[in-house]
Amino acid sequence: MMPAEYFLAHIWMIPLFPLAGAALMLLIGRRLPNRAVSAVCVGSVFLSMCFAFGAIWQLIARPAADRLVSFNLFDWVPAGAMHTNAGNLMDLHVPWGVLMDPLTAVMLLVVTGVGFLIHVYSIGYMGHEGGYYRFFGYMNLFMFSMLTLVLANNLLLLFVGWEGVGLCSYLLIGFYFLRKSASDAGKKAFIVNRIGDAGFLLGLFLMLGTLGTIQFTELGPAITAGHFEFGNGTLTAIALLLFVGATGKSAQLPLYVWLPDAMEGPTPVSALIHAATMVTAGVYMIARTNAVFSMAPRALEVVAVVGCVTSLFAATMGLVQNDIKRVLAYSTVSQLGYMFLACGVGAYTAGVFHLMAHAFFKALLFLGSGSVIHSLSGEQDMRKMGALWTKVPTTARTFVVASIAIAGIPPLAGFFSKDAILGHAFEHSPVLWLLGFITAGMTAFYMFRLVNMTFFGKSRVDHEVEHHIHESPSAMTVPLTILAALSVVGGWVGWPESLGGSDRFAQFLAPVMAQHGEETAAAASSINSMEYLLMALSVAIAAGGIWLAYRLYIQRPEMPEKIAASSGFLYRLLYRKYYMDEIYDAMFVNRTKDLALTLGAFDRNVIDGLGVDGSGWLTRFTSRVSMWWDSWIVDGLVNLAARVVWILSYPVRMLQTGRVSRYALFMLIGVLIFLGYYLRSSGFTLQNLLH
Repeated sequence: MMPAEYFLAHIWMIPLFPLAGAALMLLIGRRLPNRAVSAVCVGSVFLSMCFAFGAIWQLIARPAADRLVSFNLFDWVPAGAMHTNAGNLMDLHVPWGVLMDPLTAVMLLVVTGVGFLIHVYSIGYMGHEGGYYRFFGYMNLFMFSMLTLVLANNLLLLFVGWEGVGLCSYLLIGFYFLRKSASDAGKKAFIVNRIGDAGFLLGLFLMLGTLGTIQFTELGPAITAGHFEFGNGTLTAIALLLFVGATGKSAQLPLYVWLPDAMEGPTPVSALIHAATMVTAGVYMIARTNAVFSMAPRALEVVAVVGCVTSLFAATMGLVQNDIKRVLAYSTVSQLGYMFLACGVGAYTAGVFHLMAHAFFKALLFLGSGSVIHSLSGEQDMRKMGALWTKVPTTARTFVVASIAIAGIPPLAGFFSKDAILGHAFEHSPVLWLLGFITAGMTAFYMFRLVNMTFFGKSRVDHEVEHHIHESPSAMTVPLTILAALSVVGGWVGWPESLGGSDRFAQFLAPVMAQHGEETAAAASSINSMEYLLMALSVAIAAGGIWLAYRLYIQRPEMPEKIAASSGFLYRLLYRKYYMDEIYDAMFVNRTKDLALTLGAFDRNVIDGLGVDGSGWLTRFTSRVSMWWDSWIVDGLVNLAARVVWILSYPVRMLQTGRVSRYALFMLIGVLIFLGYYLRSSGFTLQNLLH
């Protein structure tokens, strides 16, 4: 019989299954057939999902006040004594530990549930691609990193997962590395995120020096014990630095520029990393450290304004894009802005609610776009689509469901989460609400512009492609159907009191959020006519956007070109994405190149200034010194290190037989030894198992 709360006690195992899959793929995956790769990698994520769902079920069974499990696996960074900014001496020990509470439960539901469906979808989408094992190895490595981020009980361990998903993003965006645009996009994502990560690290160090802890469960008590005033400057600085990291990972102004280019990666990558999980890490981090942010109102104002402006800014660019995946990319940036707007006005629960709902319908939109691209032999330009409704019926119908959800039409998931954000924004600032309200109308318009150009109207598909249009295999359409169902019912857990519900989602997250001052739905202001008016307005503007898209792209398909021609500079400004890439190149990229050229010219001028040419004694002398240095020092050290490793690795090399079966045996023995040691150290016996 399984011990009580077995899954809660073993949540540390959830990331290990995909880690084992990734290690196996990267070591011997090249020798495995595609079916074996699929079984190992998809099966490992399935096991993580089962453990995660079991832990969530057991957590929900607990009383609301007791829904927290945190334990340390081992002492990870024993840094010794250090002085805090308050002058106190503390003994710093950062553990490798896990935390399970309602916020973790929501993230595990999203990461493992949506992640598993995307892995299943990838079997059909990537079945004929080269590097099949490498793709799934990277995907499993990403799952390990994201689950480490979500389960971490301290900020430093969260940063390990944070950097891990950044690495996997680089690898997966540049998966088609022979294509220059893909490799450039991967480098762009990596470099831009390093800027944000620098701010994250500074905020982490400042938090440690100020509060003396980076354990999430200790932040609130540390702030209380330190008698920090509301609006304290140091806490504000910590919050702003952490937010810099969030702007990079979650693609907010000014560090959003990497995400649209990330569409160069395979479509399942866009669905998993750049829609459902990784890009929401910044929102999760702010919600997790809400104890600090709630004490820094100026920082929250910055978060709200940046999120609101980013949401509107990205939506305007989504209006005119023609690449189906780029429309969805700018939509993702815009929806992430909504989440930051919610956090900025103190509505952390609403932000996390939209994070969950968005994961369902945005993953569906990306996977649906991948199904369209698959059916059109790789075509991504919407101007070469049309009239696909009857040719790919499952893809079309599920895509429309997701589009209705993101537009905010009741009773689908997007309505409840978006309405919650706009309602809190109105209470905080009518200006922020107005900008979010306008963005909602734009969202409905550009999504149904995409729907109409892709699935309705006249066919604009190339003649040679049209004969090969086909519905995707069941490995791709079944995940679409499941995500469509979640896009419909996923928001019902947050059914508001104003519509006769009880907002169970807010109640579930209350122990994590409310203890630091956030009002829950039950404690909010009484329902009044203004609340119903705001709901009606949000539905009306969404319906207006849908109608306008129908009017322009179905009834009057010649009008968009006329409007674009008459708009002139405005249309070019939006189509060229406000020339932000050109501005960044001019300000930073090209200036860095100029600096490198200047330093190189300076070195040459120094030698020239000595009055010697290439045949002079100084040139010959420096050349010989350089050759000696390279041969004896640089190469010598490398060769010495190689020789030492060669000598010390003699016993291990005897085990390198080249036989996969023997390697598998050694791995099995190692796993059994590890499990035996763990079970013995935890007091587990055969008698316990039998009883």
